[in-house]
Amino acid sequence: MAEQAPTVAGAPAPDVAPPRRDGVRPAAVGLPALGLVIAVGVWWLVTSGLHLVHPASLPPPQAVWRAFTGSGHVLLPALGITTLMTVVGFALSAVAGVLIGMALAASRRAERMFAPLLVAVNAVPKIALGPLLVVSVGWGHKPILTMVFLLCFFPIVLSTATGLTTTPADLAELARSLNASWWQSFRKVRFPAALPQIFVGLKVAMPLAAIGAVIGEFYSDQPGLGFQILQYNGIGDTATAWAAIVLIALMSILLYAALTLVERLALPWVRATTSAR
Repeated sequence: MAEQAPTVAGAPAPDVAPPRRDGVRPAAVGLPALGLVIAVGVWWLVTSGLHLVHPASLPPPQAVWRAFTGSGHVLLPALGITTLMTVVGFALSAVAGVLIGMALAASRRAERMFAPLLVAVNAVPKIALGPLLVVSVGWGHKPILTMVFLLCFFPIVLSTATGLTTTPADLAELARSLNASWWQSFRKVRFPAALPQIFVGLKVAMPLAAIGAVIGEFYSDQPGLGFQILQYNGIGDTATAWAAIVLIALMSILLYAALTLVERLALPWVRATTSAR
């Protein structure tokens, strides 16, 4: 039988953090579902219960549901198009953002040279670029993917550069003590240590990818959800337009959850070395 460490008389025993349990906990599913129920309840109360908002501007949830069931044959294929544009644009921005962030982290001169330009590009209102993108890159998928890229790449670049330039001192000293080459130090120490920070940027960029896809569809001929929102709003069918908006929100939640799952699977040591909430 293992001996317990002695404690000072009269002093409380130190708290021991409970071990983490793997798997899906009921609260991980129940609490988001409860939050969704509360949000829908508040929506119903504002629109149908207290009549604080006119149905023309914000239809009640039951009207949106009827609109979805009546126009599902149009909205579901549009959801597929928007999801594809979101995922492809996000993947392109993730690859380019990580590479640009690595280049900025590797050279202080490059960071000083190009960081102000990246900030300037990020500060430009992207919705103002929509009509210009159609003229510049033409119709089709290109303006949508370009809009997604413009909205997503900056937080990924920033998080990658930050993660690669804030390697813990003890890990960097360990790599130097082992006479590791630059590539060995980068591959074994710096990049793995930067991955949690990189995933922060990716998770910030994921909802922006959905926003970029919808904005791009406003100025494109692709019949995605953004295109459908404009069409139904133009004929005064706000309930169906809001059904498309709800689908965009649900799509964003699912993609964010999938990215979070990838992070948990790719970085199992993060949860083991950080404090639990």
